[in-house]
Order: sequence, then C-alpha cells, then structure tokens
Amino acid sequence: MIDIPLEYRTSLSQYDYIDLFAGIGGFRIALDSFGGNCVFTSEWDENCQKVYELNFSDTPYGDITLIPENTIPPHDIICAGFPCQPFSISGNRRGFKDTRGTLFFDIARIASYHKPRLLILENVRNLMTHDNGRTLETMLEVLDEIGYRIKFKLLNASLFGVPQSRKRIFIIGIRKDLPQNFQIPIGNNETSSLLDILLSESKINDRCFVNGIDIKPFKAKDDEIKQDIFGKYDQKPLRLGTIKKGGQGERIYSSKGHSITLSAYGGGVFSKTGGYLVDGGVRKLDPRECARVTGFPDDFMLHDNVYQNWKQFGNSVVVDVIQEIIIKIIDAKLL
Repeated sequence: MIDIPLEYRTSLSQYDYIDLFAGIGGFRIALDSFGGNCVFTSEWDENCQKVYELNFSDTPYGDITLIPENTIPPHDIICAGFPCQPFSISGNRRGFKDTRGTLFFDIARIASYHKPRLLILENVRNLMTHDNGRTLETMLEVLDEIGYRIKFKLLNASLFGVPQSRKRIFIIGIRKDLPQNFQIPIGNNETSSLLDILLSESKINDRCFVNGIDIKPFKAKDDEIKQDIFGKYDQKPLRLGTIKKGGQGERIYSSKGHSITLSAYGGGVFSKTGGYLVDGGVRKLDPRECARVTGFPDDFMLHDNVYQNWKQFGNSVVVDVIQEIIIKIIDAKLL
C-alpha cells in the first residue's frame, strides 16, 4: 500500500463506487485511501464475506447474477476483479447479447443502467489470449456499445513497489462524454524485495515450514545473488532450486527477490505461495507476508484459517497497482 500524497487523500470524497466480485476488499482499501464512498458490495464466497465484514463492518450481498441492477444505488465508479469465462456465442458479433450467462454480462448490465463515470476492471493475463482473443474483443465491443471508451494494459505488480510478480490485465472504461487523456501507468520507481516484508521466525505459522526436503540446485546459490550498486536485488523471483520433479509448488526461490504470483489453487509442497530460502531454512510465505506482498496494511484482519488466507490472497488484486491507477485517473481530471 502506497503512502497517498496529501493532495490526493480526499480526491474521491464526492464520489460513490460499487465493489463487485469484491473478494476480501483489495479494491476497497485502494479507493477508500482516496476518500471514496462504497455504496454497494457483492461477493458470493462466505469465507471472503466473513473477512470483508470483519474489516469494513459491511456484509457483501451475495450472487450478483441474482441482484437486479435497479436495486443497486447510483454510483460513479464500478470496480470489479471478475472471473474470466468463455462466451457461448463468441465471435457472432452480437455484442451485449453474446455475453449473457457470463459474469462480465452482470458488469455490463449494471453499467448500462447506471452509466457510472468509470469502470476499473481486473482479470488474469490469459484474458488477452482467451478463445484466440475473441473473449476480450467481445468485452471491448460491449463496453463501446454501452457508452465507454477503453484503455487496457497488462501490468506486473513487481513494477509498482510490491515484491510479488503478478501480471494482470487492467481495463479502464471511461464514459464517452468525459476527457479521454488518461493513460494507464506502467509502474513507479519504488523497489522492494521479500526481505522488506518478512516476519521474524517466531511469528510464522507452523504450517509454513517444510522439513526434510532434498533440494536440487537451480541457477545460482542464494549467497551468489548479488546486489547492484544501489543495494537492490533483481525485481523478480530468483529461483534457487527445486524438489521432486520441480513442478509448480515444488520450486524454491531466494528471499532477496520477489515472490512468485500467489495462487488460489494448485498443488505441491509449496502450493499457493512458492517456497523460499529464509534464514537457512525453506518455507512458504506466512498469510501476513502474503498480505504484505499484495499491498494490504498490517492492521488488516485475516481469516482464522491459514488455507483460506492463502486462497484469498491468491485471488486478490494488488492494492498498490489500483492506487497508482487512481492517481492517474485523478490527474486526468476524470474525478
């Protein structure tokens, strides 16, 4: 989470937003840091709802597909980190109708009804090539059809001062009657490594530790990874070795680099976080460390189940990236 410059901290105080597919509230943390007002939230997962309510004293509504758009309060911004789904009639050039039965359709129907100023959407990088690009193409056609011009870009959280390699596509919809000089940021000058966010060993959840493993060296040993003249390490994951067959969840990285992309799914000894050489031992990231590499503040309250925490941060947006986008939106006088 970045330290918001003083002149931006109340920039959204006159604007309302809704938080769709809200997860545990990454978008909300980002927009609230500029003074934004959340007027509606939707998230169907009960464990995410529990954490969201714990932190924001606000219980999300459930399945957005069951909520009529005219029951949602008026708003200026839609935020949504929505799942990527295939369109059953993709490529038939029927625009809005082609998206029926998908979760993107629910974003489009709400935006079409309320006409908010902005849409801030996030999705996995594979959306860009999904169904040979036709999925994204149809989405862009629909957003144009309902009154929005689009900017989109693949961004890596590693370039925004967060020690996690996490590539996601961001789609910004700008209502056509508003200025169109906005440019999506590509990063900032902040640098970091896992060393900046690691907890002391005494605070690590016991389920993070892995004992009795036979490590197969890969590339450099940890003590051979060098700092540059500015005292910084490479802003990427630095693999040291593997265990077993070396598949995902069986790879070991240096704590001097960045984490791999946190994942809600996948197997292996180091599933969901990757394995890291820390203080001479190998372990997964603690849930609090996962929160930190995703830009969540240390006062953010976690689920009481470590596996739910790993899953939830694996699905979350990175707060810092959203904040940098909001700053550019404000600079472009869209809010």
